[in-house]
Amino acid sequence: MVAEIAPLFIPGAPGGPELLIILFIAILLFGANKIPKLARSTGEAMGEFQKGREKVETELEEMRDSGFEEEEEEDDFVDTEPVTSEEETETETETN
Repeated sequence: MVAEIAPLFIPGAPGGPELLIILFIAILLFGANKIPKLARSTGEAMGEFQKGREKVETELEEMRDSGFEEEEEEDDFVDTEPVTSEEETETETETN
């Protein structure tokens, strides 16, 4: 078996020179002292986003699991008489 290797070059992604230019512009805009703080706050925000996403995924999974159990219970108690609406009853009496 041959393991698949992730490509080092991603088309459309900025390369080395572009990243240096972006870093230089960031230093000019924010200052050298604020860059570590900015990186730290960005990392914290990404961590909070990840926690929130995981929480939503677990809640959806729990809802899906409980919903599946409820459907099984509903199938056990199926009503054998057909449900008719008032309109269907009225049309039947008009034709007779």
